[in-house]
This record gives sequence, C-alpha cells and structure tokens, in this order.
Amino acid sequence: MTTPFRALFLGLALAAVAPAGAVPTVARPAALNPYGRWLNPAGDVEVSVAPCGSLLCGTVTWVGGQALADASDAGVQHLVGTQLLQGYRRQDAGNWQGQVFVPDMGSTFFSRIHQPDDGHLKISGCILHGLLCKSQIWTRR
Repeated sequence: MTTPFRALFLGLALAAVAPAGAVPTVARPAALNPYGRWLNPAGDVEVSVAPCGSLLCGTVTWVGGQALADASDAGVQHLVGTQLLQGYRRQDAGNWQGQVFVPDMGSTFFSRIHQPDDGHLKISGCILHGLLCKSQIWTRR
C-alpha cells in the first residue's frame, strides 16, 4: 500500500473506533515568533525585533566590544538605536524578506530571515538580489 493510501486507511480505521461525536485532534507545531531580543554570534550586538506596522524591524538595543569598534571604523558612531533589520515582509511561516544594514560596511543589503526554531534566527545579507549571501545564526536572549 503506498503512503497516501496508508494514511487514508489509518484515518478511516481510527474514525471507526472513535466514540460517537468525538473530534480527532491533530498536534500542530507551535507558531514561530521572531519578536523579542536577539544576540549575534559574537555576543556583542543585541537587537530588539518588533512589528513596525505590518512589517518586521530590528533595532540595536545593546552593543559592546569589537562591534562598536568596527562600526566606528566604518563611520557609524551611534550604533544603539540604529535599525539593522528594515522593512521585512513575511513570505511564509518562519521566512521574511527585507533589508539589513551592516554597520561595519556602512551599507544596506537585500536580506532574508529564516527562523528554524523558536530560539534561532538565520539572518542573510545578500547581493545581486539573493544570488550571493552571507548568513549568521542569532540566538534568542
């Protein structure tokens, strides 16, 4: 029996033994929530991700060490309060597209965010509208 037919058969068999009026329940995965505070892989930048209208945005709330020095070298003097994640539109569950500001380069790039689970964000900055990308995994704080 092929897999789709096996699933149908199993469903019919379970319905046959269920008590009258019972509604079968299906476990659903918890919805992913990208909002909150996130820490970069080096542990020296914290971004607060929140809705901005119908979009997703992320603003630097804390910075330390090397990130501050790198941004300063690129001419960005005040990193706290800077919006790194800009205008992300939801594509589907756990996926967003927008722009990311990279302070140590002083530039904004096309970007994707993928949330594989509730504790991690994969943030990619790309050139050529997504053909060449560099990614980081950020962790929930």
